[in-house]
Amino acid sequence: MRSVPVALGFKPGSHGFAWIAFSSPLTVHDWGIVEARGEKNRRCLTRFERLIGRLAPHTLVLEAFDDVGSRLSPRIVRLYRAVVTLARDKGIEIVIVRKNDVRGCFASVGARTSHEIAACIARSFDMLRDHLPEKRKAWEGPHRRMGIFDAAAVVLTHYQLGTSQLFDDLKEEGARENQQE
Repeated sequence: MRSVPVALGFKPGSHGFAWIAFSSPLTVHDWGIVEARGEKNRRCLTRFERLIGRLAPHTLVLEAFDDVGSRLSPRIVRLYRAVVTLARDKGIEIVIVRKNDVRGCFASVGARTSHEIAACIARSFDMLRDHLPEKRKAWEGPHRRMGIFDAAAVVLTHYQLGTSQLFDDLKEEGARENQQE
């Protein structure tokens, strides 16, 4: 059994999926891109199952995929749902992070666009620095490696929101203790 809890970020795309595993908010454990052809969802799910077998994550962090008005393809939504089901069956905690929460966390450090958020992450983690794709042109689709940074952004947002909640809870406890005195 793993002694350090691993938080796994997962980002599906048109050619497979990208993932990143953190062993702490400051430590990238591992990352990668999985390519899938043919029956993409079935192949992605098989590779995802192997990945969670190898990494034994405590938490799976995903960007919200069922929001009204989402521009995700039905295939990607089905893949997200299958991944959630598989992770739950394996006893992995599922955390869903809204895009607005990601933007809010990174706006506090001056990163507003997807590429600015990715650049911020690349500056923070040496092992990712050389993998940041160039900023895409308006007519280009997203680079496959951007999925790694998107997955990292949701995990880092999860850590930030969890820390914020911890301090909010501590403030409330302190206020209650002061009222009782």
